[in-house]
Amino acid sequence: MRVLGFGDNIVDRFVDRGIDYPGGNSVNVAVYARRLGVESAYLGVFGDDGLGAFLRDSIAAEGVAVDRCVVRAGESGVSRLRVDDGERVFLGWNGGGVTVREPLALDADLLGHLRGFDLVHSSVYSRSEPELPKLAGLGPLVSFDLSSEEEYRGPAYLDRVCPHADLVLLSCSHLDEDATADLLAEAVRRGAGLALGTRGVAGALAHDGNVTVSAPARLAEDIVDTMGCGDAFLAGFAVSLLRDGWAAGRPPAPAAIERALHGGAEAAHAQCYVEGAFGHGVPARS
Repeated sequence: MRVLGFGDNIVDRFVDRGIDYPGGNSVNVAVYARRLGVESAYLGVFGDDGLGAFLRDSIAAEGVAVDRCVVRAGESGVSRLRVDDGERVFLGWNGGGVTVREPLALDADLLGHLRGFDLVHSSVYSRSEPELPKLAGLGPLVSFDLSSEEEYRGPAYLDRVCPHADLVLLSCSHLDEDATADLLAEAVRRGAGLALGTRGVAGALAHDGNVTVSAPARLAEDIVDTMGCGDAFLAGFAVSLLRDGWAAGRPPAPAAIERALHGGAEAAHAQCYVEGAFGHGVPARS
C-alpha cells in the first residue's frame, strides 16, 4: 500500500509557544499514513528559504519520500496561531508562499510516478484543482479535503472537485447531524464516490450514495492541542479502507466504512496528544 500527499506544505507558527512546527494538510496525511505503517510520499513545492529546508527535512525524517519535490525561489508558507484551552486559534497566514503561488503541474513524468500509488490526497489549500482531471483512470484513488469554509461548499466548487474524487472530507463541527448528512449527500450527488463528515466530539458520518454510516468520537482528556486531528482522522479512515480492499472499481462495503470511521477516531484521538501536527518543533524564526 502506498499513499501520496500532493500539494500544500506550511510552517505552523505557535506564537504563544514561540515554536515553528512543520505541517500542511497534504503533508500531514502522508505522515500519518506512514505512522500507520503505510509507505508514503509527499509531492509539492518547497520555498528556497530556511523554512523550506526545515519542512523538507522534517517530512523526510518521518520516513516520507520527498525526492520528487521541487524547490522554487520564494518564501515558505507560514500560518500563525495559538492554543487556547487545547483548541487552536488561527491568527493569519502569508497566503501559503511559493508553494501555493507556483504549485506543481502534473506532467507525463509525474503522472507516471503517481501510477505507483494506491491513494493520492490533496486539499483546498493546494491549488491542485486543475490537476485533478489528469488523475482520472490513472489507477490511484483520489481523496480531497474540502475543509470547513463556505467558499468550498458551493455548487461551482463542488463541481470542480467531486467528479474527480473517490473520497472527500468535509469538516462539519459547526453543523448538526442532519445538516452534515445533507452536505455529504450533496457532495456524492455531484460526483464524489464517498463523503466523510467529521464533527469533532460529536463523531463522524460517511455517505456513499446509498447508506449513511455514523460512529462516535473517541474522546480525549488533557488535550495538548487539536492541530492535525482532522487530517489524522482522514488518514486513519483511508488506511482502514485500503486495508479492507478499497480500490478503483471496488467501493467499500458499509461494514468497511464503519470500521474505517472507528479507525479514523482512533487516529484522531492519538493526535490530540501531539504538539503541532507531528512534532519536530524548533524555535520560531523572526
